[in-house]
Parts: sequence; C-alpha cells; structure tokens
Amino acid sequence: MREYNTDQAHALLKEYFGYDEFRPGQEEIISAVVNGNNTLGIMPTGGGKSMCYQIPALMMDGLTIVVSPLISLMKDQVDSLKEMGIPAGMINSSLEGDDFFETIRDARNLKYKLLYIAPERLENPAFMEMLQTMPIDLVAIDEAHCMSQWGHDFRPSYLELGNVIPQITTNPTVVALTATATPKVALDIKNNLGIPANNEVKTGFARDNLSFKVIKGVQPRDYIINYLRSHEKESGIIYAATRSEVDRIAVFLQKLGIKAKPYHAQHTAEERQEAQDDFTFDRVQVIVATNAFGMGIDKSNVRFVIHAQTPGSIEAYYQEAGRAGRDGLESEAILLYRDADIGLRRTWIDASEANEAHRTREYDKLEWMRRYANTEDCLQQFIVRYFGGDCEPCGKCSNCLDERDSEDITIEAQKVLSCVVRLNQRFGKKIVAQVLKGSSTQRILEMNLDEVTTYGIMKAWTLKEIENLIDYLAASQYLMTQSGQFPTLLLTQKGLAVLKGQEKVTRKVDRIVEKEVEVDNELFERLRELRLEIARDQNTAPFIIFSDKALKDMCEKLPTTDEEFLNVKGVGQSKLENYGPEFMEAIEQWKITHE
Repeated sequence: MREYNTDQAHALLKEYFGYDEFRPGQEEIISAVVNGNNTLGIMPTGGGKSMCYQIPALMMDGLTIVVSPLISLMKDQVDSLKEMGIPAGMINSSLEGDDFFETIRDARNLKYKLLYIAPERLENPAFMEMLQTMPIDLVAIDEAHCMSQWGHDFRPSYLELGNVIPQITTNPTVVALTATATPKVALDIKNNLGIPANNEVKTGFARDNLSFKVIKGVQPRDYIINYLRSHEKESGIIYAATRSEVDRIAVFLQKLGIKAKPYHAQHTAEERQEAQDDFTFDRVQVIVATNAFGMGIDKSNVRFVIHAQTPGSIEAYYQEAGRAGRDGLESEAILLYRDADIGLRRTWIDASEANEAHRTREYDKLEWMRRYANTEDCLQQFIVRYFGGDCEPCGKCSNCLDERDSEDITIEAQKVLSCVVRLNQRFGKKIVAQVLKGSSTQRILEMNLDEVTTYGIMKAWTLKEIENLIDYLAASQYLMTQSGQFPTLLLTQKGLAVLKGQEKVTRKVDRIVEKEVEVDNELFERLRELRLEIARDQNTAPFIIFSDKALKDMCEKLPTTDEEFLNVKGVGQSKLENYGPEFMEAIEQWKITHE
C-alpha cells in the first residue's frame, strides 16, 4: 500500500519544477491520489492542475495514463516534461506504424512516467488489450467536464471513461481535473467515475491575477486596434463567434501591420497547426479565433483575451478568458458586449437539432451570460458564484473600479416591474419595452396591449434604453427570465419588495473606456529576446524554456550564481544546467551597464 511522503513530494517539486511550495489544493489532491483514493480536483485555469498528476506519476512505481482532449495540448505538455527531464510520451492520430508500436513498447517497459492519450483510444478494444500489458498505477482525466452533458464541451468519448477504466486489470487510481464545473457537472463526473462524494477538492474559481472587463457602446475593431497599439509587446487571443468575423478581424489587423493570424475549423489541420505554432513561438502577437482554439492552448504568457463577440455560456467564457495569465502574472479578460450577439446565439440554439431539454439548458446558459454583461456587481464574484462558490470583490474588474456615483432609479424600476405584472408575466423584454414606450406596432395593437395602464409611461425613453434597463434589473435579480425559446420576464421577491416601496434601486451611467499604457522593463525585454533565440535554435516554444513569470522573477532577484538561479520561480536543476549560464551572463552584463 502506497503512502504519501510530503518530503519526497516537495523535493520533486523543487528538483523538477523549481518551486518551493505547492499552490492551494495541489498537495491535498496529490496526497489523496498517491494514497490510492479516486479524486476530483476543481481548480481555476492556471491553478496548476497538471501538477496534481505529474508529481504522483514521479512518486509511483508504475505508469500514469493521462487522458487529454487535443493533440496540441498533449504535445505542449510532453515537450514541457521532457524539457524538465521527465520521460513522457503520447499516442494520438499523428503516430503511425513503427512509431506507434515503439511507443507502446516503451510504455510497457516503463521508459515513460506519463503517457498521454486521447479519450477515443479507450473505445478501441485492441488498444484496451495493449493497456492490460502496461503497469498502470494512475489514470488522470484532464478537462473532465467534457464527460458531463451539463458541461459546455461535452464529448461522448469522455462519457465512456466510466465504463472502460474499470476494465484495466491493474485497478489504477483515478484523478479527474477541471476548471469549469458547476455543482451539477461535478456530481456527474463523480458518479461516472465512481469517485466518493467527499473526495472532491475545490480551491475556488477566483483568478487573482485576472482583471475582468465588460465594455459596451464601442466599435469592436476600434477598441481592439487601440488596445493592441498600447500593448504591442504582449501576446493575446481575440475570440469571435463566427469564422467570417475571425477572418475579417485578422485581415483588418494584418493590414495595419499587426502580426495576427486567424484560426477556425474551416482551415486545414496544417493551417491550424501553423497558426498555433506561430503564436506559441511568438512569431505572431495575436491569434484571432473561434472557440476551435480552445483546450489545446498551453501558452503561459498570454497577457490578454478579448472577446469581440459574446460567448454562449459563463463556462465557455471563463475557460477561454482563463487562457490569459496562466503564469500567474497580471492579465486581462475583456468582453466587448453587444445585444446583437445574444440574438445571434439564440438563433443558433433555435436552429439546433438538439432535443428540447438540451436547448433549454443552452437558453439558460445564454441568459446567465447576458446577466454577467449587465451586472454592476464584481465580475469575478459573479462568475465564482455561478460555479457555486463565493469570494470577496476582486477590487480590479471594470465594475469594482467604477467610481461613478450611483443614481436612484427606483421610480423607473417600479414602472418596468409594474408593467411586467400588468402583462401577467407572459411576455419577454421586447414586448414589455414596447408597451412602456407606447409603441403602436401591429402586434401590440392586435393583443390590445395599448389598453394596459403602463402603456406609454416611459415614452420619453428610447426602446434601447428601456431594454438596457430591463437587462440591468434582470442581472440585479429584480426580474428573472424563464428559460426556453421564448423567454418571459417574471417578478422576483426582490422585485416585489421594490414595487411595495420596501427597497430602492440604484444604477450607474455608462462607463468611458480609457486606453491603458504599460512601460516595458529593459532587462525583461533582453531576457525575452534571449529566450526567443534559444527557442528558435531548439525549435521549441519560448514559454517552455522559461515562463514570463520566471523571467520577471529573474529581473527582481538578478541571480548570478547557481544557488541564486535555483531560487527563481520555475527553475529546477535541469533548467539551471541547460540555460542558467546564458541567462546569468545576460543578467551580469545588464548589471554592469547599469551600475
């Protein structure tokens, strides 16, 4: 029976990964796994989920199988492990013939500590037979939310994992890891994999280094170009909902001299790989992508993620936004919100061939996305609460930093709430707004809604202003929207209190977007250049050499001896031997010129 040894775990953490302490939740998961307990780990993107199976793999005698959804994600992780001196391999559709069987032999003979495979492999009976000949101690399931139909990236092959893993004769321990699991999704994962209810480690969903922003009332291209010009040394991702919009934004940026490439499913596999490699190796500053550019991205120094169009769910948004700042440095997640994007998403759901239950779930997720965009509460807190947690206001999102005075809009809110009640809570936002405005459309007149007592009581307002107010009241939970193809507005207990004069409603005016400027650090730029030179020579990604966080730490500590260099975050013995002399020489030269 294996037992967790904390001294051994910390020694491995320092030797291979260059860290002195585990992040929150990591050691709790690692100890449970090493002690043979099936475990679910829920940690935010960038929280160090991969460490939760990589350290156990080094502590166990046998092989660790890692189920991973994308080839590109496997490759990045395998390259990173090899760079640290940890033997790892992968099996996917890119392996053929002799290479495939050689990898199987090496895994069988424990020449690897970790073997990455796609979930579809486990559905192949012949491959399952091969697994029976391997000394497997642990199965790690990355992006485990994919096995729940309540999740946003559901994949049927993931759903089968609960059936095929018990067939492995060595009876391996199972650890499932995800960043985006609501309580319902977490329950699905545990039931599917036979993980006991209390074997769940959740570190919270807050990303302390991410600043969330919701920007309204701007032309996306104008905002994007201004932002990129003030962040020209930084890597980032721009997400759009459609392939045509991705191409339009990418061409627009290229014409202005910005190194950008598009990425979407209509491109060939070779084109997508080339775009991803160019981004990974810092040959382009920006990738403009649909959600096809998703789980396979392991680039640590992404400083910003901009959504030019609104995603379909909080889960999708948080996972995509979480591509920024994986190295722990300050980064931004910006949503350029427009009502038209919600309408586009709703049209796609309407046209879906999915069953009614699935469509209802999608409508509900989209409504939560609308509420996020219209809340005046802390944006990070809103997201964390959506996932069933709680946190203090972040103090740095666009809402927390909004210093405008709040205005009392109780009377205007009462007008809206009263109209919803007068319409017997049978209509959605458009009809309610038209009645309040006093519109004389054919539908309003045919249904005799011009006879309702609240008809025209906000005629001085534009329809857009009324609809925005309704969105705000829904986001603030004075109203709720009934899920479905035709969402209707319903009064909440909180809204009822406003109607009775027991509670006031306040609201702030539209924000003004200000351009931010950052000053580059001279030494940091020199170390980045050195990292890029080495990466090009080795045909590897710069962030695999050192993360931006490691370079920043070098700039702070200015190490010039082996002992000092080992104290840099992310530096282990292998990194010291491979790169220490060159980086310490660059630091020494910088110190001489600045004395």
